[in-house]
Amino acid sequence: MTDTTDDAPTTQQPTRWETVQPWLTLACRIGLAAVLITAAVTKFPPALSVQAVEAYDLFPTEVAQLIGYTLPLFELALALLLLIGLATRYAGAVSALLMVVFIAGILSAMARGLNIDCGCFGGGGQVDPGETTYGISIARDIAFFAMGAFIAIWPRSPFALDRVLGLFR
Repeated sequence: MTDTTDDAPTTQQPTRWETVQPWLTLACRIGLAAVLITAAVTKFPPALSVQAVEAYDLFPTEVAQLIGYTLPLFELALALLLLIGLATRYAGAVSALLMVVFIAGILSAMARGLNIDCGCFGGGGQVDPGETTYGISIARDIAFFAMGAFIAIWPRSPFALDRVLGLFR
């Protein structure tokens, strides 16, 4: 006599996490892409972005100008990758790292007693004492970091080119 229950193929139902996670990743992809697009668009014309970078007083003028001109383009490129879901894990990781750089810059300005607008969504430059919003900017960037980290850890999501290419199932 043979026990046939061991030989039968088992079909396991997906767990709740396996069902929900791709949709959470999609929400993070779209949300973070929207943030990056907004941040990039509000930095135009590039002179505004250069002014914001120079206000941090961290780089020589030429380097600050290079960062100011290229940062909006970099943010747009990351947003596009997130929207179409291509290189999703890497775009999420790079976005998270970018937020760490932004947080470090804000902390540096705060520690040195600078009174500046972070320039995250346009503007930037000197502000009157007491008009800084460092705490809010840092908290916001921590949330954006968490979204990027989530995408990097769990990149599988619907409507992603990665899925079409078979990179994440």
